[in-house]
Amino acid sequence: MLRALRQHLLPSIALTAVVAVVVGLAYPIVVWGIGQVAFKNQANGSLLYRDGKVVGSALIGQSFTSKTGTPLPQYFQSRPSGTGTYAYNSTDSAASNYGPSDPRLVGFIPGFNTVGLNGEPSATNPFATKADPYCVPLTKSTGKPVISPEPGEKYEKTKTGSYVCDPTTVPERAMAYRKLNGLAPDAKVPVDAVTTSASGLDAGISIANADLQAPRVAKARHLPLRTVLALVRKYTIGSTWGFLGTPYVNVLELNLALENMRR
Repeated sequence: MLRALRQHLLPSIALTAVVAVVVGLAYPIVVWGIGQVAFKNQANGSLLYRDGKVVGSALIGQSFTSKTGTPLPQYFQSRPSGTGTYAYNSTDSAASNYGPSDPRLVGFIPGFNTVGLNGEPSATNPFATKADPYCVPLTKSTGKPVISPEPGEKYEKTKTGSYVCDPTTVPERAMAYRKLNGLAPDAKVPVDAVTTSASGLDAGISIANADLQAPRVAKARHLPLRTVLALVRKYTIGSTWGFLGTPYVNVLELNLALENMRR
C-alpha cells in the first residue's frame, strides 16, 4: 500500500503544487510585470489626473450636470448611461435591453405599439402631447413609465393639463438634445446622443455628436468655434488598427482640456 501511495499520491500532490505555483503565482506575476512595463497606463485603469489628483478614467464616462441634473452648457455631454443607481456606476454596468417596439425606448407609436386607456390596442396615442406625439406617461403614484395602461390609472400631469412624459425615451431625449444645443425641432440627432451603450459606461461620443455640441460649448466659454472644434479633433480616437470600430471623441479628456485652457 505504501508503494501505491508513493507511485500515485505523492506525484499527484507534487504536480498539484507545481501547477498551483505556476498558474496561481508565477503567471499572474509575469502578466502584471508585462503590463507595468509595456502598458502601465492601461494596466492601472487609464486614470486621468488634474493638479495631481485622479479625476476619472478615460474608459468610464461621467455626467457633466448641475446638482439638479441639468446639463452644464460649458461642457460636452456624454451619451446617456444605462446604469441603475446613478449614471456611470462602474459597479452596475448594464444596458436597458429594450426591444425595438418597447415604449420605454421608442415611445408609443400610433398604430404600432400604442395602448389605449383601457389597456387595449389603439390607433392613436391617447397620451400624446403637443411636444411629444409618442409620449409615454408616468404614473402618479410611482413616477414610473406606463407601458400597459389600466382603467382608472392616474398619471402625472403638468400645470397645463398635459401628460408628463418619460424623459428617457428616444423621442424625449432627442427633443432635450435639440433644445440644449439650439437645433431646429426637426434636426437629425446622432443615435449615440439618445441611446445608451451596451455597458452603460462608454466615455466616448461620435464625432457628429461632438460637432453639434461644439457651438454651445464655444458660446458658453466665450471661445472661437474653430478653437473648440480643433480640440474635438485632438481628442478624437481613431479606429483600432485603422479598421476596427468607428472613431470617437473622449468626452472626459476633452472637457479636461477645456478646463485647462482657463488657466
